[in-house]
Amino acid sequence: MTKAAKSWQSRMAQAQDQLAIDFVESISIDHRLYKYDIVGSIAHAQMLSEQYLITKTDFQQIKKGLNEIAQKIESGKFKFDKSCEDIHMVIEAALIKLIGEPAKKLHTGRSRNDQVALDMRLWMRDKIADLDDLLADLQRAFVTQAQKQGQIVMPSYTHLQRAQPILSGNYLLAFVEQFQRDRDRLQDALKRVNVCPLGAGAVAGSSLPLDRQRVAEILGFPAITRNSIDTIADRDFCVEFLFACATVAMHLSRFAEDWIIYCSQEFSFIRIADAFCTGSSMMPQKRNPDMCELIRGKTGQLYGNLIALMTMVKGQPLTYNRDMQEDKKQLFDAADTIEASITMATAIVAHTTFNAEKIQANLDAGFLDATALAEYLVNKGIPFRQAHQIVGKLVSQAETQNLSLAQLTLTELQQACDKIQPDVAQYLTAANVTKNYATAGAAGREQLNEQLKCWKKSLA
Repeated sequence: MTKAAKSWQSRMAQAQDQLAIDFVESISIDHRLYKYDIVGSIAHAQMLSEQYLITKTDFQQIKKGLNEIAQKIESGKFKFDKSCEDIHMVIEAALIKLIGEPAKKLHTGRSRNDQVALDMRLWMRDKIADLDDLLADLQRAFVTQAQKQGQIVMPSYTHLQRAQPILSGNYLLAFVEQFQRDRDRLQDALKRVNVCPLGAGAVAGSSLPLDRQRVAEILGFPAITRNSIDTIADRDFCVEFLFACATVAMHLSRFAEDWIIYCSQEFSFIRIADAFCTGSSMMPQKRNPDMCELIRGKTGQLYGNLIALMTMVKGQPLTYNRDMQEDKKQLFDAADTIEASITMATAIVAHTTFNAEKIQANLDAGFLDATALAEYLVNKGIPFRQAHQIVGKLVSQAETQNLSLAQLTLTELQQACDKIQPDVAQYLTAANVTKNYATAGAAGREQLNEQLKCWKKSLA
């Protein structure tokens, strides 16, 4: 048996077995919460002193001691003792050793249950800000490329088949929209993260005159939780954070998939810089977009984090259960993974060039101007369904002759529909189509300029 001094040890007739100590410890995971635990403890001690539950001298000693412990941790001179189980007890034990009796008063009116809920909310608040900054950097990289390389006419795809012509800038800005929704989603989640749980205690609050609003004020929370029972049981904010991270990963994966395809020799639309590719140990010619593939692969990891946490929470009775200790593994892993993926994606975007010559060489294959020709006929008074059939027959005719629609003679076009006039030439070819897009948000030049102006202002 291994004897260890624990806050709850007096209840037990035997010291905890070493096997149990190793199994139950979380300090190997939650040590990274140390600064949040210390900040929360200082705020709690300040409130206790203001409520005359401890003396001002006690508070000053506690605050000084906790700051010394923080400095030791940051300098790498602090030893995390797993026999103390978690970051809360490790810091409390160190504080008792450092300042003695005043440290024993710090846990007044507080439980590790509401303490860990506070630490996680403080950590998550910072992490949302970090992710928002990284996503904004990624958006700026796309906007910069849309400014530099945005005028290239290229095909868009549905069903991975050529659809309508677009500008490369509009294509790049599509990703900016996706990542803006991710930023908005994180900011919306922040509303439910940014409430102070401290004072809920173990489950039912406290009979001591704790001032929960004061603690919230000190820590910058706009509100406190309303129900102590729910406060201790709640991990919804963790699930929501992981969902937001998983959605970011989904968008990164779609971007990565596109660029994996586009940098293949079959497409050769883009070239990712050598610094963000790898070679083959056997095939000397290979130039693989492995960074994109890893971004795509890590998406499964993010989904796994989300499902693991939801599965962990789903069967727990109210309120706290030790299962919840496992939540931090999922949160920290997800945050680390998504940060690395966003950072890598930003570097890839900034160091990729579009192969305008290759795109242009085969641009009119696939009849990208077919829809525009149908809409031309609509403007001539022909119902769209009839126009669709007329153009469909013209596409079939051109395909059998190995021609594009623009290469058909005016006579051939007029044989299909007598409403077609010489001005049709202004509406055919992919390049002309992008000049004629009229709807807001379309993939044409005017719309690109409007969107660039908007994003440059938004991301300034």
